[in-house]
Amino acid sequence: NELVKKINPVKREEKIVAVDTVLKEFVNKAGKENVTKALATNDKLERYSIIKETKEKVVELAIEELNKGAQFLDTDKPEKVAKRAKGFFSSLVKEEMRQMIVKEGRRIDGRDLTSVRPITIDLGILPKVHGSAMFTRGETQSLGTITLGVGHDEQRVDTVTEEDSKTFMLHYNFPSFSVGEVGRLKPPGRRELGHGNLAERALKPVVPSKEEFPYTIRVVSEILESNGSSSQATVCAGSLAMMEAGIPFKKHVAGIAMGLIKDNDDFFILSDILGDEDHLGDMDFKVAGTKDGITAIQMDIKIEGLPRDVMERAMIQAKVGRMHIIGEMEKAIEGPRTELNPNAPKLHCMKIDVDKIRDLIGTGGKNIRSIVDTTGADIE
Repeated sequence: NELVKKINPVKREEKIVAVDTVLKEFVNKAGKENVTKALATNDKLERYSIIKETKEKVVELAIEELNKGAQFLDTDKPEKVAKRAKGFFSSLVKEEMRQMIVKEGRRIDGRDLTSVRPITIDLGILPKVHGSAMFTRGETQSLGTITLGVGHDEQRVDTVTEEDSKTFMLHYNFPSFSVGEVGRLKPPGRRELGHGNLAERALKPVVPSKEEFPYTIRVVSEILESNGSSSQATVCAGSLAMMEAGIPFKKHVAGIAMGLIKDNDDFFILSDILGDEDHLGDMDFKVAGTKDGITAIQMDIKIEGLPRDVMERAMIQAKVGRMHIIGEMEKAIEGPRTELNPNAPKLHCMKIDVDKIRDLIGTGGKNIRSIVDTTGADIE
C-alpha cells in the first residue's frame, strides 16, 4: 500500500468492445444453411471440409458487403471485419450444434442422446506380438498390443522420495494421421501422458498379482483414427489384448466418454461423445470399469458446477453404455486364452532347499553364470 501511494498509478479505463450486431446477423444468415448441412454429415473429415469452405465463403461475402457500403463496425478496417466474421461463424456452429440436441434430441451423426456408435473388434491381428486387439467404435480406433517380459523388464521408477518398480505399464501413442493431419514425430506430450495414465489406472485393478502371473506386462495403444475418446478406446483395446494374450484376469474393463449440454436450467447428457461434442459441449466425463464397478473416472467441465441429480443421471447413463460395450467385448472373447502366445517368454518357478542355495549360486556366482551361458535362460 505504501508503494502504491508513492507511485500513485492511474487505473486504465476498461475498454468496452461493442458487438457488431449487423455483421453477426449477416454471418448467421449467410452461413446457417451450410452449417446445418455440415452438422447432418456423418463423416468427420467431410463435415470439417464443408465447415471450412463455408467459413471462408462467409468471410469473403462479408468483405464484399463491406466494399458495397455495409454498415459494419470498423468499416475502414477489412481485416477486423474478417476477424470478427470468423468469430461469429464459430459461435454459429456451436449454437446450431447445441440447439439441434436441445430442440430435436438429435446429434451430429444422427444418433439419439444415449446411443453408442457401432463397435467392431478384431483379435490377434499381429501374430508376432504376445497379444493384440483392434477396437473400433465409430471413427475412433485403437490397436492394443501386449508385450510380456520377465523380472528385469520391470520399469524402474525413481522419485524424489523412493525408488520403486512397475510390473504393469501402459503407453498411449497419438500420431497426427489419426486426425487427418501431418505432424512431426515427437516425444510424448501432456495429452499422451494424461490419456495413458488414465487408461493404465482403469486397467490396473484387474491385473493379476505377481504371485498369480509373474510376468511384466506392457500394453501399447496406437490410435489409428480418432473422433471422440481415444483414451476409453485404449481401455477397451487393452482389456481385449490382455485376454487375447492369455493373461489370467476375470473381467473385461470398458470405458465410455459422456458429454453434457446445458440450456438454461435443462441438462442434456450425451453417451459416447464425438470430438466436436467434447469441443462445443459443457462437459467431458470419462468412466471406465467392469460389470461390477468403476476403476477410473476423469472429468473436464466448462460450467460452474453440476447439480447432484444431473451427476447421478450421468453415472447411470454411463453404466448403461459401459454394459453395452462390455457385452460387445464378451462376444469377441469371454475370458482369457488358456495358453500364452508361442512367442512369449516361458517362466518356470521352483523352490530348492535353503541349505542348497549356495551350491546353486557357486563361488562368486560361478554356477549360475555357467547355467545361463549354457542354456541361454535368465535366472533370477
